[in-house]
Amino acid sequence: MTAALTAMSDFSQRFLFDDTDVRGELVALRDSYQHVLAKHSYPAPVAELLGEMLAAAALLVGTLKFDGLLVLQARSEGPVPLLMVECSSEREVRAIARYDAEQVQPGDGLNQLMPDGTLMLTVDPRQGQRYQGIVALEGANLAECLSGYFANSEQLPTRFWLQADGRVARGMLLQALPADRLKDPEERAANWQHLTTLADSLTAEELLGLDNPTVLHRLYHQEQVRLFDEQPLVFRCSCSRERSASALVSLGEEDAQQLVVEQGGSISIDCQFCNQKYLFDAADIAQLFAGGGSEPPAQTKH
Repeated sequence: MTAALTAMSDFSQRFLFDDTDVRGELVALRDSYQHVLAKHSYPAPVAELLGEMLAAAALLVGTLKFDGLLVLQARSEGPVPLLMVECSSEREVRAIARYDAEQVQPGDGLNQLMPDGTLMLTVDPRQGQRYQGIVALEGANLAECLSGYFANSEQLPTRFWLQADGRVARGMLLQALPADRLKDPEERAANWQHLTTLADSLTAEELLGLDNPTVLHRLYHQEQVRLFDEQPLVFRCSCSRERSASALVSLGEEDAQQLVVEQGGSISIDCQFCNQKYLFDAADIAQLFAGGGSEPPAQTKH
C-alpha cells in the first residue's frame, strides 16, 4: 500500500546513494504554491508552469552552499512573456507570471506558452560575486530545459523532473558528484544512466501523489539510498515599506511631491509579487526627506 502526499506541506529533502557518487533532492510545495496563486488569477497552464518553476528554484537552492538569493527567470515573446521565481538560501520563495489571457489555451505547454524563450539563472550572494547563466528554452518542458542547461555547462551532470497541477508542485533532482566511490569513467557513466533511466519511469501521478519515501522505494528499492531530514520551504515576499520609501527617495523630493499631486493626494506603490500596497501621502514624503524621526505607520492593504 503506497503512502499518499496528503500529510506533506512545503519542504525539500536530500537523498544520497551510498554506493555511488550521486545525490538527489525532492521538493514539495503546497501552501507556498497556493499563496503565489492566490495573488493572481492565473489560467491553469500558466499556474502549472509557474509551479514547475517554483519547484525547480527550490531544487537548485538545495544544490548550492551560499547565503543570498537565487532567481530563475524565463522570458519570451509568446503568450507568457515572463516567469520569475525567487528562492533565498533560507528557502523563502515568491513567484510571478505575466501572460496574455487571450492567447493562453487549455492544455498549452512550455513550447506554446513561451516559444523561442530564454531561461536565466542568477545566484546573488550577500557576499561574493554574482553569477548569471542564460540558455535557450529548448525542450519539451521546463525539466528538459534545465537538464540541458547543466548538460551544456561545465557543471556536474544534473537532471530534473518537475510536475505541478495547480494544487501542489513537485520536483526531483539527480546530480552526479565528483569521483569518489566510482573512479572508472565508464562505470560512472553506466551508473548515471541506470539511475536516470529509473527516474524517467516515474509518472506525473506518482510524483504528485506519493510521499518521498514511497517515491524513492518505487524507483530505487534495489539501491542503498539514504534520505535526510526535511528542510522547510515557505512563501515570503521581500517587499517592505522601507524599500518602497527608498525608491521614492531616489526620485528626489520635488518629483515625489509632484507625484503625490498627480495621483490625487497619495502615492501607491504596489508589489507585483504579493499585491501588497504601500501608500505615501504628502506628509509621509516630507518626513522621508526631512531625515529625522521614524516614518509614520503605513496605510497598507492587500
